[in-house]
Amino acid sequence: MKERDLTIGFIGTGVMGKSMAHNLLRSGYRVHVYSRTKSKAEDLLNEGATWHDSPGELVTQCNVLISMVGYPKDVEEIYLGSDGIIQTANAGTIFIDMTTSSPNLSKQIEAEAKKQGCYSLDAPVSGGDIGARSGTLSIMVGGDSQVFEKVEPIFSALGTNVVHQGPAGAGQHTKICNQIAIASTMMGVCESIKYAERSGLDPNTVLKSIESGSAGSWSLSNLGPRIISENFEPGFYVKHFIKDMGIAIQSAEEMGLKLYGLELAKALYSDLANKGEENSGTHALFKLYE
Repeated sequence: MKERDLTIGFIGTGVMGKSMAHNLLRSGYRVHVYSRTKSKAEDLLNEGATWHDSPGELVTQCNVLISMVGYPKDVEEIYLGSDGIIQTANAGTIFIDMTTSSPNLSKQIEAEAKKQGCYSLDAPVSGGDIGARSGTLSIMVGGDSQVFEKVEPIFSALGTNVVHQGPAGAGQHTKICNQIAIASTMMGVCESIKYAERSGLDPNTVLKSIESGSAGSWSLSNLGPRIISENFEPGFYVKHFIKDMGIAIQSAEEMGLKLYGLELAKALYSDLANKGEENSGTHALFKLYE
C-alpha cells in the first residue's frame, strides 16, 4: 500500500478529531468523515473532506479508518456493535483507534479484525487541543509492527513523537501511564498557583521562575497560564479525564497494583464534575481550591 493510494476515513470530529482530520487534509490525504453531529464537520467539508451518513457507509470508501471518539463504549459500538464497521469493511482495511480506551478492548478489536482479513492498531494520543492543532501530538501505538510501518506517514502528519510500544493494547497501556503522571501533576500545578496567589505573589512571575526548573511540565507551561487568566475552556474535558482515570484504576487493579495518587485525583475530579464542571478543561480542577 503506497502513501498516495491511501484514503482515510475519520470518525469523530470533536475538540481533538477536527484538528487531526484537518492536518491530514493539509498533508494531502483524501479524507472521508463521519460524526454524530454533522455541523461539527462543516469546516472539514469546506476544506475538501467527504461526508458520509454512517460509519458503515464511510468504511467501505477507505482503506485506513481512524476513530477518535469519547468513551470505550463508543469504540465498542463502532467496531463490534450490531452494525459494527469490522463487518462491512473491505479486506485489508487498517483500523486505527486513537481514542483513549481499554487495552482489553483493543485486543478484542484486533482479533475480530483479523477474522475479516483486516488489521488494527491502538494509537491513543497526548498533547491536548494544542498538540492536535499544531500536529505535535505524542502518539503511542500498539499492534503489529509491519502494519505500523505501513501507516507511519499518517501518524507523522498528526504528531512529532510517534512510538510503537508493542502488541495490541500496548498503546493503551502507555496512555494509561501518561494519564497517571498527569493526574498527580495537575493537582500540583493547581496547588502551586493557588499558593502563589494566597502568599501575595504574582502567579505569572512565579510561573516564569518555576516552569523551566525541575518543577517544569507540559501542564505547568501550557495550562498554568490558562488557570491564571481564568480560561477554563476544554483542551481536554474533565468528563473524559475521569473516564481515563477509571480505565487506569481498573487496569491497575487487574494487575494487583494500588495507585494512591491516581485514586485521590479521580476523587477530586469526580467532585469537580458533580459541581457542574464536567465539560470544562482538566485545569478547572483549580476551582476546587477557591
